Amino acid sequence: MRAMDAAMVARLAGGEGWGLLQSLPPYDEHDALPLQLRLRAAGFDADLVAAALTQARLRARAVDKFGAFANAMLLTPDGLEQATRLPIAARHAHRYAAAGLGVVHDLGCGVGADAMAFAGLELEVHAVDADEVTAKVAAVNLRHWPSATVTCARVEDVRLPSGAAAGRLGVWLDPARRISGVADARGRTRRVFSLEAISPSWQQVLALAESVPATGVKLSPGLSHGAVPRGCEAQWTSWKGEVLECAVWWGPLVTTTGRTAAVCSDTETHVVTEADAASGAGRPALRSVSDVGPWLFEPDRAVIRAGLTGALVAAVDGAELDAGVGYVSGHTASEVPWARRFRVVEAMPLSTKSLARWLRDRGYDRVTIKKRGVTLDADLLRRQLKMTGRGKGGTEATLVVTRIAGTQVALVVTPA
Repeated sequence: MRAMDAAMVARLAGGEGWGLLQSLPPYDEHDALPLQLRLRAAGFDADLVAAALTQARLRARAVDKFGAFANAMLLTPDGLEQATRLPIAARHAHRYAAAGLGVVHDLGCGVGADAMAFAGLELEVHAVDADEVTAKVAAVNLRHWPSATVTCARVEDVRLPSGAAAGRLGVWLDPARRISGVADARGRTRRVFSLEAISPSWQQVLALAESVPATGVKLSPGLSHGAVPRGCEAQWTSWKGEVLECAVWWGPLVTTTGRTAAVCSDTETHVVTEADAASGAGRPALRSVSDVGPWLFEPDRAVIRAGLTGALVAAVDGAELDAGVGYVSGHTASEVPWARRFRVVEAMPLSTKSLARWLRDRGYDRVTIKKRGVTLDADLLRRQLKMTGRGKGGTEATLVVTRIAGTQVALVVTPA
């Protein structure tokens, strides 16, 4: 498949191309080739048909991120991969609006997901991307908002307003975290995870934040806690249990200084802060497997990434199984909206023979293995337990393999 160029973006956004795009049925991989042949037989140019079908496939994937907006967008594979989900982009935009800012410079705008959210709140948006094709795609996606402009330029070359004009100015950065020209096994541009490898560089981001107080940057959720600048807010955000990003905020965009976690779904968002974790952070972890209570709690991954498991310890009046594993033991069936609760059926030191005998004696013939804080091959353990899913009328056990006081343990649990 040939990569889309600037000329093809213009053709797709023009009358014939846009009409073709909007006339396509919902994308079906099995019907793609016959549809391509039918469209070419109807007189459409082969390259335009191929590009339109690629867009149809990308739009089908994009519905999960953008909902109905996806059907009126142009996309690139890498741009879609890195684009912010629309509900999360809306959360970004509300920070700028709440801070009383009127203008946002979106530096590294990609296909324009965050810029669309800014413009949707009637903010004046100046979007920039270093890639010509991506910038033209973003311009198509922002065409409905007269207050939004898109420029192809490097972040390093952008000159921001100064003096009085800078008073209501905000900056948003989504640095490139992929290596151009280097693809993984699935054909996607390879990601980078270190601050040193992003573009613009971390030092350039810090310099921008020093010159423009209202600055925000979207980073990998793997951001080290030690890298969070003093006085900022670093918020790890999850969507339906998947950790998507860590955004760092400066100046008037800060809601709560320090590390926070935003646990988001279609219907609600829960924010966990260092203050929430303070009273639980100092409590000692369990001393042995015999101390495990009847309930096990697992916080949302954003809470774990933000290092705020202490908030769950405090919420359930419990104790973490071991420092850093995230699992919390409790004696009451507390309800915590950003944590899963399990009933503990059995807790024991991890011994393959003892565990296999316990499972077999109780009629289990399949296991789901959850592990954290241990180096363990789940498939190998499943084979050693002889839990191969034979399905002879038995039942499935949920097995949590983790550690307590530095020792590997196994907990058989049931969701509650």
